[in-house]
Amino acid sequence: MSQLFPFRALRPAPAVAPRVASVPYDVVNTEEARALAAKEPLSFLRVTRSEVDLPADTNPYSDAVYAKAVQNLADLTRTAPMVVEDAPSLYFYRLTMGAHVQVGLAGCFSVDEYDRGLVQKHEKTRPDKEDDRTRHVTELRAQTGVVFLTYRTSVAVDAIAAGVLAAPPIYSFIADDAITHELWRVTGSDVEALVRAFAVLPALYIADGHHRAASASRANAALNGDGESSRFIAVAFPDSQMQILAYNRVVKDLAGHTPEQFLAALKARVAIAPGAPVPSRAGLVSMYVGGAWHQVTLPVPVPGTPRDASLDVAVLQSEILAPVLNVGDPRTDKRIDFVGGMRGTAELEMLVNSGKAAVAFSLVPTTIDDLMAISDAGGIMPPKSTWFEPKLRDGILVHLI
Repeated sequence: MSQLFPFRALRPAPAVAPRVASVPYDVVNTEEARALAAKEPLSFLRVTRSEVDLPADTNPYSDAVYAKAVQNLADLTRTAPMVVEDAPSLYFYRLTMGAHVQVGLAGCFSVDEYDRGLVQKHEKTRPDKEDDRTRHVTELRAQTGVVFLTYRTSVAVDAIAAGVLAAPPIYSFIADDAITHELWRVTGSDVEALVRAFAVLPALYIADGHHRAASASRANAALNGDGESSRFIAVAFPDSQMQILAYNRVVKDLAGHTPEQFLAALKARVAIAPGAPVPSRAGLVSMYVGGAWHQVTLPVPVPGTPRDASLDVAVLQSEILAPVLNVGDPRTDKRIDFVGGMRGTAELEMLVNSGKAAVAFSLVPTTIDDLMAISDAGGIMPPKSTWFEPKLRDGILVHLI
């Protein structure tokens, strides 16, 4: 069972929605957030990353940052303006990225179901990031970050979406990354039909936003399950429409090897040949080192290996990054970094050619089927193994608690 709840969203007036909507708080660092907010006085980054309006040396976890977020949300609500919906509603949210289109349902979901594992997870979370977003939620009494869910495609939900999307959207704009964002409000009998359709879904899966979901749970506990805090805001997309891009790796040094020594050590373990920047299939990894691309054939996992340990990102770690480059836990090792597939392989070449990294690895994306199967088995995906595109924007829908 998947409980779905309409809610009274705080959302920008249509005329200012493109100006308020911002990238998710966790895809930019403070400097990038500051630069984006400087271009747009109404940017929602002033709420989600309120340190941008404080001195550059401000600790991002200081009391002043959360107090500024509260002030900025109040100011933005008044001046944008942002308005509270007159009745609880659901919303269809369509994202268009080139030829790719996906339509998700925005609403609120049960914190209790998340706590009981009925909303499936596939990542570990970091306590410091949970602490930050939990305090952000409790200080603002608002969930400003939207969880990105997926579910096995429902014919009933698709049919309702088709009817609702036949009408004009309340928002339609193209963001600065060329992605089109459109929003439709759902009311009346369609709300009841969607609640029933979600009630029979076997499971919901977190695609992106594990820290947002975890902080909603912690905030609910801190607020003693006070009304709306027992629910978290999310947009749920059918699995058939999800798009996962590669999550590539760069390593800052060759663990004392020259490029020639590194290649020799690697050839003793795996097959290597000249290659292209993008691998052609799973089981192959493209590697850029010494100014050239190489094709690396990963060892085939032995029968019975758990699916999470069989993913290319996991085999790359266990067979190359750990034994040859001495990369420890990729969650904490400062010598490894991760590059989302949107940046392309030119970014990998630039990092190596500039000396910021010594070697880069381009991978085939993991699949949504991998994510669901591993989640169903109670497993954990390797860190930084899924990069979902396109991404939702913050500030379009806010859940007041």
